[in-house]
Amino acid sequence: MVELSTHDRNDLAADTFGLPHKRAYPMPDASHARNAKARAAEAFSKGHLSSHEKAQIDRKADEILGPA
Repeated sequence: MVELSTHDRNDLAADTFGLPHKRAYPMPDASHARNAKARAAEAFSKGHLSSHEKAQIDRKADEILGPA
């Protein structure tokens, strides 16, 4: 996974993020989508994300990753 610079992250459209209202969990490509799913699961298990937010991130990542 290539790291996003601050400039590149700021240039991403809001719909590229798993949580667009927070501009959190950027998913410009498949490797970032896989990472977002993993980090969301981790944050959910620690109580930092609601089930709704986790589901929103998973849906967005699944759109990018396609069928398993």
